[in-house]
Amino acid sequence: MFWLNGTPAEVISLGDRGLHYGDGCFTTARSVQGRIDDIHAHLRRMQSACSRLFIEPVDWTAWLAEFRQAAIETGNGVVKAIITRGSGGRGYSISAVENPRRIFSSGAIPAQYAQWQEDGITLAVSPIRLGINPSLAGIKHLNRLEQVLIKAKLEQTSAHEALVLDSEARLVECCAANLFWRIGQQVFTPTLANAGVDGLMRQRIVRILAESEYELSIVSASLDALQDAEEVFICNSLMPLLPVNKAGEYRFSSRQLADYLLPQCLLPVYES
Repeated sequence: MFWLNGTPAEVISLGDRGLHYGDGCFTTARSVQGRIDDIHAHLRRMQSACSRLFIEPVDWTAWLAEFRQAAIETGNGVVKAIITRGSGGRGYSISAVENPRRIFSSGAIPAQYAQWQEDGITLAVSPIRLGINPSLAGIKHLNRLEQVLIKAKLEQTSAHEALVLDSEARLVECCAANLFWRIGQQVFTPTLANAGVDGLMRQRIVRILAESEYELSIVSASLDALQDAEEVFICNSLMPLLPVNKAGEYRFSSRQLADYLLPQCLLPVYES
């Protein structure tokens, strides 16, 4: 089901800048019994992205109400929230664009995630590299062509997800997830200062680790950093965490940290 500015809809203006330029941002949330998991984290993400992209004015009160209503109608599943800049402007110019569009859609949680949590997954090293752009790094913007190409290449393999490097061969993320690895009590995740998406489940795991016996480092590292890893896992808001058995030529057997984190990641966070 789709909603446009709070109304059920199946069409959008052919002049929308999201279509023409990927001019917008989105977030994808888990709906649990008709409530969005950590809805205010999604709100902060979208507000930050819109601020960085100069998308304004957005009616955030309406956006929250529509997000909640989409969750009620979804029940258990996925709610995707998109904001485009709207229509207008001359070419790339945004000077005459004043009416951002709020778009919501719903769907099912991918059925394979539960089995993958139990069995673990394999990552294929993607031949598609992410471009370096600090101005857009971290934002879940609508320009997803890199991920489209990464997914296309992944589907030519037997792997479950893609391990993605940037154009300087540094670890960044997966096609649709963030990456962590553990060596002893040390936990690592790639910096997203130059590329990648700062996922909300990644942020939640960072907070959990800050209160644990583990020590987290956010690093710039090459693929070889995984050769000493005892454990690797990936995460996003829907998975929410999947253990990795193999990434490229490297294999991992431990699930110590994944077993510690998964119950906390599965527990929904509702607004107070």
